Amino acid sequence: MAARPPKHRCAWAGNDDPLMIAYHDEEWGAPVHDDRVLFEFLILEGAQAGLSWRTILHKREYYRRAFSNWDARKVARYGAKDVERLMADPGIVRNRLKVAAAITNARCVLEVQREFGSLDSYLWRFVGGKPIRNEIRSLRDVPAKTDLSDAMSKALLKRGFKFVGSTICYAFMQAVGMVNDHESRCFRRDQR
Repeated sequence: MAARPPKHRCAWAGNDDPLMIAYHDEEWGAPVHDDRVLFEFLILEGAQAGLSWRTILHKREYYRRAFSNWDARKVARYGAKDVERLMADPGIVRNRLKVAAAITNARCVLEVQREFGSLDSYLWRFVGGKPIRNEIRSLRDVPAKTDLSDAMSKALLKRGFKFVGSTICYAFMQAVGMVNDHESRCFRRDQR
């Protein structure tokens, strides 16, 4: 029996980091409709600003513990002592603006949930409720932002969210499956 050829993955996943490979193979681009996970990715994508996704992915478990397993109600109640606790936590990115943004964003999530019923129903409106499938042949074809991520960014900023620029919003949209940017040869391309 002939050996199976190796799976082709998107170039960004690499082939030397098991955590990056697992993230690509199991999560990235899969449609997410869970408010807690959407909140997590919104914060993690903002934390990534100026850093690599690999860095944030390797800190992900620390973030979960530090931010009450992404319970927006709990994070929204964080005060000055919590900020100092987070600033002393070596497991997360200790940037005061990013820490404060996570708390502000939790409060904004609660407002969105009150108004729209869920963060999911609000965010998925930007793509008409279903994933957009782009034709990606190589990493060069992946945009940093789009008109839709511009619109999402503007809407979130207007609601008081922080660290939600258009590039961050586009990375978020990719991560939670609003946009399918798997390369055309990637084995995950047609799985989601």
